[in-house]
Amino acid sequence: MSEQGLNTVSFAGRAASSSQFKALYTEGMALVEETAAYLDGPGRTASKVLPRMASVLYAAESMRLTTRLMQMASWLLLQRAVNNGEMSRDQVLSEKSKVRLEGFNVDRNAPGWHDLPEGFRDLIERSLRLQNRVALLDREIYRPSEAVVVPDNENSVRAQLNLLRTAFTN
Repeated sequence: MSEQGLNTVSFAGRAASSSQFKALYTEGMALVEETAAYLDGPGRTASKVLPRMASVLYAAESMRLTTRLMQMASWLLLQRAVNNGEMSRDQVLSEKSKVRLEGFNVDRNAPGWHDLPEGFRDLIERSLRLQNRVALLDREIYRPSEAVVVPDNENSVRAQLNLLRTAFTN
């Protein structure tokens, strides 16, 4: 088949500027604000009465949580900037190299874990789920190009539906 007989579809690029991205962005920024309010309010109060091991773990996990959320917020802001035409893809790639989206593991069996306030553990779990979603989208958008080839004679709508089915089916 000749080059002229092919169309390439960039599904990830479109997903990054979609309403799903906007929802992810809103969720991420809301989680940052919710976590800040918790750590400055109820979390601060709760941390003062924790047993020693849980208190040390709370301090470490609150730093990890804050770092994880700031890294995700940075990525979300960069992606929004490229979506809005405020930065070029090359500029984002340069800045994105400073953002770390993986490797923030949590040891749920650590001494004191179950003594941590439930609201705090919930924020950690939600941040980890969000981190996984952001990291997945990052890999889909910025991995080396693997264009999906659609022959000219294939129905474009059917091809798009097949792409969506493939993307959202386990």
